[in-house]
Amino acid sequence: MTKALTHLGDISVEEFLRDYWQKKPLLIRQAFPDFTPPISGEELAGMALEEHIESRLIEEHGIDGPWQLRNGPFKEEDFFSLPKSHWTLLVQAVDQWVPEVAELKDKFRFIPSWRLDDIMISYAADQGSVGPHYDFYDVFLLQAEGKRRWHQGGKADASSPRVEGTKLNILQHFDADNSWLLEPGDMLYLPPQYSHWGIAEGGCTTISIGFRAPSARTLLEDLASELAMGLPDHLRYTDPDLTLPENPSEIDPASVARVQRQLAEWLQQPQNVAQWFGAIMTEAKYPDTIALDAGSAENWRDLLAEDGALVLNPGSRCAFCRDPETLFIDGESFPAPLLFAEVFCDTRELTSSDLDPYPELMAHNGLIDQLVSQGSLINPADLDAWDEEDEEEL
Repeated sequence: MTKALTHLGDISVEEFLRDYWQKKPLLIRQAFPDFTPPISGEELAGMALEEHIESRLIEEHGIDGPWQLRNGPFKEEDFFSLPKSHWTLLVQAVDQWVPEVAELKDKFRFIPSWRLDDIMISYAADQGSVGPHYDFYDVFLLQAEGKRRWHQGGKADASSPRVEGTKLNILQHFDADNSWLLEPGDMLYLPPQYSHWGIAEGGCTTISIGFRAPSARTLLEDLASELAMGLPDHLRYTDPDLTLPENPSEIDPASVARVQRQLAEWLQQPQNVAQWFGAIMTEAKYPDTIALDAGSAENWRDLLAEDGALVLNPGSRCAFCRDPETLFIDGESFPAPLLFAEVFCDTRELTSSDLDPYPELMAHNGLIDQLVSQGSLINPADLDAWDEEDEEEL
């Protein structure tokens, strides 16, 4: 397994987490010295032809207006008809399809792995960009090929005016506080909501390592629904401390404080919250791609007996919890021995020696059968087969 970074340029990851993470931007010169791009712009265009891969084309001066957005899959003719400059191709979740890209995620495991989302890679023609904008999540922008000039502005939010006539959330007003020219191996870290604008100087590719940040609305809606199902019907709003009201029609501050206390008490279900949070943070971004591999390793017992292995599907996500002992995979929670779950989440691989101490996991319709049947565990040969097929198409 690729080792996590221990330094980001001249600072340690401890310093980074203390002084920069979710606090302020950081430019890291030669974060990856002598960086070798894991995929070229031409190969990225080949991926954008695939129906099951999410891709977008952004043209600053489109036929239908400025900042024109088109969604893939594309045809080869779409690329032949593009102008020489001012356009960008973006391909999501490249780590699911290219092992060398997936290995980059291990470099960032100084952040909890369940916070990592996916790796998007963009190819921009000269002067290509996606306009000045901001994101709601942390992102590391690693320059892979060519040069891109990044302009970083202040924080923006929902009240910041947007450019009209485009589906993109492009800021109407943008003032740069900093500007840097990034070359291969350089990396820019941006916390949530910092506005930025990257413009290619000649053709270039940029790798975006993004992190999951569910909205408060999503978390509250989902948590309330999950916890409410476990609450007994006899738990009701109560007011044994009621005093004579000044006005019987008023929702007074004492009543508001009372219901807040009671809601807080009803939420005191740490084990249930852990189960819920582990599930929501490991939900697969593209579950349909995982389903394509469902049952592809049905002969896993024979495979392991022949010194083979099972591996986590590149599109799958996993995490574990100590209390209660739980393994989370692709939005589902499975009771599992702590040591097994901890080791598997670290290696994302299973051999017979990993499973021999846990015969209950290998039982018919046990954990391994379930994970194979849903496509979360696959035969490593499946990865090699896709890789060869992909190379032929590209």
